[in-house]
Amino acid sequence: MRLLGITIPDNKHMEIALTSLYGVGRSSAKKILADAKIDPQKKPPQLTPHEESTIRKILEEIKLEGDLKREVAGNIKRLKDIKAYRGVRHMRRLPTRGQRTKTNSRTVRGNTRKTMGSGKRKAEKT
Repeated sequence: MRLLGITIPDNKHMEIALTSLYGVGRSSAKKILADAKIDPQKKPPQLTPHEESTIRKILEEIKLEGDLKREVAGNIKRLKDIKAYRGVRHMRRLPTRGQRTKTNSRTVRGNTRKTMGSGKRKAEKT
């Protein structure tokens, strides 16, 4: 089954399968299925064509995938343009939400920086 140009996994329940769309999490997937009156435990191959079209109609009303990615990128670009603190953190590729950076900022900075140990040389044995 394909929705918005994305292939939905056939082996997962609809509640989880819908989360493969960018912008749909668990809670919004539950809400979509509740609005469409579809059992969240059904798998995509078990859906009728009517149920598929109902899900498509609901998803068309929500901003997802490319539109959402463009909006997020535009928001970040705006923060960079006005030189806001968060924008500067994005430019320097550092955490933007107040996390510490002396240790544990591997996700934004990347895993390329490896620790070198304590810096002290071990006593040589003679």
